[in-house]
Parts: sequence; C-alpha cells; structure tokens
Amino acid sequence: MSDRLTKQEVLHVARLARINVTEEEIEKYQVQLKQLLDDVDKIKEVKLTNEDRLIAPVEEKTVCREDEQGEMLDPEEIMKNVPSSNGNFVEVPVMINE
Repeated sequence: MSDRLTKQEVLHVARLARINVTEEEIEKYQVQLKQLLDDVDKIKEVKLTNEDRLIAPVEEKTVCREDEQGEMLDPEEIMKNVPSSNGNFVEVPVMINE
C-alpha cells in the first residue's frame, strides 16, 4: 500500500474544499492526507459494544438550583456600559435586513 495519495486525489479534495493548492502543497498533502485516512481506518476497526458507547465523555447529571430573587439592577449603572443607547433602550446592530 502506498504511503501517499495521488496528485489527482489531492486535487480532487482541494476542489471539493474549494481551495487552491500549489505544487509544494500538493506534495505535502499527498503524505498528510494519506496519514489522516489511515488513522480513520484504524478508528473504524475498533469493535464497540453497546455498553461502551458514551453520549458525553463524562457521566454527570444536570445540576439545577432554585431561582433566587435578587436586587434589581440600577438602570443608570447598566447604561454606563452600553456602547449605544436610545433613552432607556440599548441599541444593537441590525442583524437581519427586511
């Protein structure tokens, strides 16, 4: 088995990723992409049973706390940290054009 991909395979991946690659990069990626694909093949070979599967890396229950009512924030103090305001309202940049 070869230790590198063909130039055409690297160019195909580059085209799929919509990136331009130089001749130097093609030579470098021929080896690096092959190593990456070999690593993925090793991962595929691992045999797992249903007991081995984890949804998350740790088994921790969600910790909830009771809501506690606190003191109201002073509007004047809040507005000191706002970059742009209109009266008592905080102005934010438009995210969606209508």
